[in-house]
Amino acid sequence: MTEYLIALALSTLPAIGSILGGWWAEYLALSNRNLSLALHAAAGIALAVVGVELMPQILQANPPWLVILAFVGGGGFFVVIRWLIKWIQNRVNKVKKKATAWLIFLGVGVDLFSDGLMVGTGSSIAFGLGLILALGQIMANIPGGLVTLASFKEKGVSRKQRRIVFLGFLLPTLLGTTIGYWTVRGQSELIKFVLLAFTAGILTTVVIENMVPEAVAKEKETYKETFTFVGGFALFALLSIYLG
Repeated sequence: MTEYLIALALSTLPAIGSILGGWWAEYLALSNRNLSLALHAAAGIALAVVGVELMPQILQANPPWLVILAFVGGGGFFVVIRWLIKWIQNRVNKVKKKATAWLIFLGVGVDLFSDGLMVGTGSSIAFGLGLILALGQIMANIPGGLVTLASFKEKGVSRKQRRIVFLGFLLPTLLGTTIGYWTVRGQSELIKFVLLAFTAGILTTVVIENMVPEAVAKEKETYKETFTFVGGFALFALLSIYLG
């Protein structure tokens, strides 16, 4: 039970990233340049999580084709979820535009759930792995929280309701961690690697299909964005080396 509680504590770190982004949207000036830089940094960190920490772990599995299939399945899962959210959004927009902000929150919630799943699974393998994965998602989740709270402000949602949204960022990660931890607890290493590969597929697809296109759309790309992207990757690599 102590290990589970530690995993839950670690799972609050990805949510803290979203909360920091929401705080930024509430109290600091928001510009396309700032958002683009944040998204580039988040994309670099997220890719480093997959390339530096997750892939070396999951490629130890035997047979390797199974974890590669799980990786593809994670990407496919995210594509389906994104399509479903957009389909619902198009339907709801015709009736009530305020619902758009809640659908953005739903999309961020799916991302946070996968983070919790990853942290819970990683923690069942080793505390250090769970810690590194959780730390990596703090910065990576700031843009999601920023966009979500900015959308709620734009739609005229009250400050009280926006505070509830802040707390709501915790729920998906706690749920994902709980499912991830207890699903793989006592299972073979292969099951753990398959679940990690699944979440790695989700994370990679989020970066390629969401973060990078959105970052480029926000502001014309310059050397600052490029160095921010590379810097985000390097930052997580350093954390992995010295804290892993």
